[in-house]
Amino acid sequence: MADLFSRGEQPEYLFWVGCAGAYDDRYKKVAAAFVKILSYLEVNYAVLGKEESCTGDPARRAGNEMLYQMQALQNIELFKGYKINKIITICPHCYNIFKNEYPDLGGRYQVISYVDFLDGLISSGKLVFSPEALGGVTITYHDPCYLGRGNDIYDSPRRVLQAVSGKLVEMHRNRSFALCCGAGGGQMFKEAEKGDKEVFIERTEDALKTEASVIATACPFCMTMMTDGLKYKSKEEDIKNYDIAELIVQAMGI
Repeated sequence: MADLFSRGEQPEYLFWVGCAGAYDDRYKKVAAAFVKILSYLEVNYAVLGKEESCTGDPARRAGNEMLYQMQALQNIELFKGYKINKIITICPHCYNIFKNEYPDLGGRYQVISYVDFLDGLISSGKLVFSPEALGGVTITYHDPCYLGRGNDIYDSPRRVLQAVSGKLVEMHRNRSFALCCGAGGGQMFKEAEKGDKEVFIERTEDALKTEASVIATACPFCMTMMTDGLKYKSKEEDIKNYDIAELIVQAMGI
C-alpha cells in the first residue's frame, strides 16, 4: 500500500491478511491461495505489509477493552491516511469487527468477506472451472460462527463449493444450528474448561458422520480446530481439511 501510495496510485481493495494469514504456517497457505486468485484475475488490490497489525478482536473478546480500542484507533488512522474504503478479509473475526464494531469508533468501510467476493466472481463468470475439476470429491462445509450466525453469510460459501465440486453434503447441525468449532471468543488462547468432551471433537464427529472426504472451512480458528479433530480421530490421512480458497485454486489448476 505504501509503495502504491507514494506513486500516487490508489488500489480498489485493501486485502487484510490478518494475524493467522501472516503468522500461522497452515493459514499462510490460505492467504497465498487467495492472492493467487486475485493475481490471476488482475484484481486491483494492495496489502499493508509491515504496517498491518491486529484488529483488536482477540483483546476485546478476552475482556481487554483498552487494548482493543488502542489497536482499532491505530488501524482507523492508518486507513484514513491511505484513503481506504474497501476491505477484503479472509478471517470472519476480522470481517465482523471491521463491519460491525469499528463504526462505533468512526471507522466505516465497505467490508467484504472473501467468500462473498469469490461467489461474486463465479456468478459474474470471471471465475470459471468444471465441477469435475476436483474429481467429484464429496465436501462437507463447517459454518464459522462469525460468518453464519454473526453475519448471516450462509449461501455464498455453499454456492462456491457447489461450483467447485457439485457434491456438497450437509452436517446434521448446519447453518444457524451449526455447532461452533470451539476456538472463537478468545477460546483459542486459554486452557480448556472442565467438561466431558472438547467442542472441536464433537464438531469433528458431526463432519465424520457425513462420510465426506473433504471438510471445507472458511476461518483460521475453524481450520485449526477441525484439523486437530481429524488428528485426534486418526483420520488426517483419509479426510482433508481445506479452505474454500484452496479448493478454488486446486480446481483452477493455478
